[in-house]
Amino acid sequence: MGYKIVFGTDGWRGKIAANYTFDNVSRCAQGFAKYLVLQGKKKSWVVVGYDKRFLGEEFAVTVSEVLVGNGLRVFLTEGATPTPVISYSVVVKKAVGAVNITASHNPPSDNGFKVRDEHGGAIDPQGLKEIESLIPETVDKVEKIPFTDAEKKGLIVRFDPAPAYIEHIKTLVDLERIKKAGLTILIDPMWGNGAGWFTHLLAGGNTKVFEIHNTRNPIFPEMARPEPIPPNIDAGLRATLDYNADVLLITDGDADRLGVGDEKGKFINQLRVYGLLAYYLLEVRGERGPIVKTLSTTNMLIKLGELYNVPVYETGVGFKYVAPKMIETNAMIGGEESGGYAFRGNVPERDGILAGLYILDMMVSLNRKPSELLDLLFSKVGAHYYDRIDTPFKGNKQEKIKRILSANPKTIGGLRVDGLVTTDGYKFNLEDGGWLLIRFSGTEPIIRVYCETTKESRVQQILKDGLRIAGIN
Repeated sequence: MGYKIVFGTDGWRGKIAANYTFDNVSRCAQGFAKYLVLQGKKKSWVVVGYDKRFLGEEFAVTVSEVLVGNGLRVFLTEGATPTPVISYSVVVKKAVGAVNITASHNPPSDNGFKVRDEHGGAIDPQGLKEIESLIPETVDKVEKIPFTDAEKKGLIVRFDPAPAYIEHIKTLVDLERIKKAGLTILIDPMWGNGAGWFTHLLAGGNTKVFEIHNTRNPIFPEMARPEPIPPNIDAGLRATLDYNADVLLITDGDADRLGVGDEKGKFINQLRVYGLLAYYLLEVRGERGPIVKTLSTTNMLIKLGELYNVPVYETGVGFKYVAPKMIETNAMIGGEESGGYAFRGNVPERDGILAGLYILDMMVSLNRKPSELLDLLFSKVGAHYYDRIDTPFKGNKQEKIKRILSANPKTIGGLRVDGLVTTDGYKFNLEDGGWLLIRFSGTEPIIRVYCETTKESRVQQILKDGLRIAGIN
């Protein structure tokens, strides 16, 4: 029996050469191919793309060979391509899905295998389970056609996905207004797929765009991983002051997530960015419609929903929950705590590029810098404070769960516990409208402890109590 491949929140990730091998990637591709064929989609097209990690192109070629070996056809991106651009290409090309070779924000030792549906969004949990069940135990059950042969027969077609995506973006954002605004923008693509995109989109006006960490370097210097949260963004925040920039926009390794730094070189955490984006759509653009949030993101959205009379839906963590809910409700915006935001009018997928452009448009529309935008948001919903601790854990996961469930705390961080939600992990609602969440990562052997509160002085004590409840301290 071969290595058991288990799909997490977005697909499968593993350590290159240890378990993320060409054989195992081939097995994954076979499972996805069979899933599509069983749905009657033989001879349909699938988009395949990849990021700038080690051997990304070669793994994408292997996936393409397997897909065509099973009677499908492949549009293969010509180069490393942002996840949102791959997802939009599914719609443009009328494909039945996509495979994206990326480990997103994981450490440099990892790579991944993401799958997408015909909408360009994440496949729902039941679909992921079906794909996983169809992965053969050994590589000798994999069907392939050599790449060169398949390309000659027109079964694999290389394409440039950028032009169609750029034209689409122009229908969603007034790029000319941002170009004329005279902003100084610093971009940190974290050595990943976001490099060059903002520079290209905003060239030719009074606005200046500078980039750092914008070449291919699979070891990701100056950061532990290409995830747009501290301390990985510290070099970018320092550079914001060096460039005298009005804003820092940070995209993760595959450019589906966004981080933001203000004009003072201070990080605006991802919960606050989600609040800003929702406020922008509601107030600046006058849009109305449901908001979809994971249970690990901000309750500022609930307050905005009440202020603007729009419904707010809460899901489990991951876009495999968010995307289907957005489609079901025709949501205005959907997002999660990790810095991924999706928007109506686009594909139901995280888009760090579009999210960044919306932040810039908000700055221009309201003539405010990022710190001033945050003050404006807080004037509507009150100040909210957030932090998170990720800790590797050893031992039995079920024992950890029993410990959490038996803790039954009456207070956390000195605040009364008003309820426990177990939709995804263990979320303790607190008397001030804040919360503590303890959950196990779906992609790595770590336990995450998060909190949000309206009382800044309580943040660290809430996290400390969370670690104690989880049996870490």
